Amino acid sequence: MSHHRAVRVLAIDDQAANLRLIDAVLSPRGYDVVVCPSGAEGLARLAEDDLVDVVLLDVLMPGLDGYEVCRRIRSEPATEFLPVVMITASGEQQRARALEAGADDFVTKPFDQSELLARIASLARIKRFHDTIGRQAAELAAWNQELTARVEEQLGELERVGRLRRFLSPQVAELVMADEGLLLSHRREIVVVFFDLRNFTPFAETSEPEEVTQVLGEFHAAIGRLIHDHEGTLERFTGDGAMVFFNDPVPCSDSADRAVATALAANRTVRELAEGWRRRGFDLALGTGIAQGYATLGRIGFEDRFDYAAIGSVTNLAARLVAAAEPWQVLTTDRVLDSLVRPVADHEPLGKITPKGFAHGVHVNDISAAELPGSRPAFEESPQRPA
Repeated sequence: MSHHRAVRVLAIDDQAANLRLIDAVLSPRGYDVVVCPSGAEGLARLAEDDLVDVVLLDVLMPGLDGYEVCRRIRSEPATEFLPVVMITASGEQQRARALEAGADDFVTKPFDQSELLARIASLARIKRFHDTIGRQAAELAAWNQELTARVEEQLGELERVGRLRRFLSPQVAELVMADEGLLLSHRREIVVVFFDLRNFTPFAETSEPEEVTQVLGEFHAAIGRLIHDHEGTLERFTGDGAMVFFNDPVPCSDSADRAVATALAANRTVRELAEGWRRRGFDLALGTGIAQGYATLGRIGFEDRFDYAAIGSVTNLAARLVAAAEPWQVLTTDRVLDSLVRPVADHEPLGKITPKGFAHGVHVNDISAAELPGSRPAFEESPQRPA
């Protein structure tokens, strides 16, 4: 009930004189009086008018009497708490039946005007409190619903970020979160790096599963950090290997440099790990292949599981190079070296080879020496090549 509107009283009585008297008492005091000459009409009015605050109900009426009308009011969820004042004779039996029917209060005929006004004012105040509680409960339910929706939205956002960060560096994941259109299928030139642990198969066959798991965990953690540092896109770990590519989904002007820098840093880092593995009796090394070319990129999978993948001959070429690499070799093609913004200082041309499944040969170089102790820096600082 609004504080700004008059209290609406629905008076139901088959005696027109009584209705006129009620109206004469209440209306001058600011009440909004609505009258109905029968119980049926009173119920019909309540069904269409949700602004009634108090019902004044005569007990003895033809058709539906006051008891039945009161019971029906109580049976409807919309009016079950609506205050009802029964107008009774003086008999105690009528009062008892009125209370049993659900009346909140009663006045006896002939009613005292002051008593009637006091009872209506009291019940109207209770109705106002009830309406306030109902409104606040509805607001609280709406806030809860909104909060639940926000939490679900945030959880969905976190889940999406988590999925993206499985194959993207945190920096790139943030960019993709702002524009997921970057993940739609498209064609782009990329630089692919394949890593593979050498001698892993005999190591896995002769070692306990816990030892294998620990070594892979150390290897994946080291490679993963380097991929993030150079903002590469991890397509997948393949047990003892990993595939990463650069220049997608977010393009960069120095993708070849990032790929080579990642590969050389990985060679150095895994060498350090290999020293520890060797002391534990494990003879493992790293081989790396780098290739550049066009691929089709985008999300693959199904609703419950998506991955971001590169499909094209460039991934096959990188895989062939890593398969051909000796321990600690970093094999790459002339195309990668030609694309470097900062030319790599040391590289050993290995000649032209024709990888399995390819019709034409490619010139291959080993650039691993650029990071060996005592060698020159991996990259010459000048001259700068245009991007």
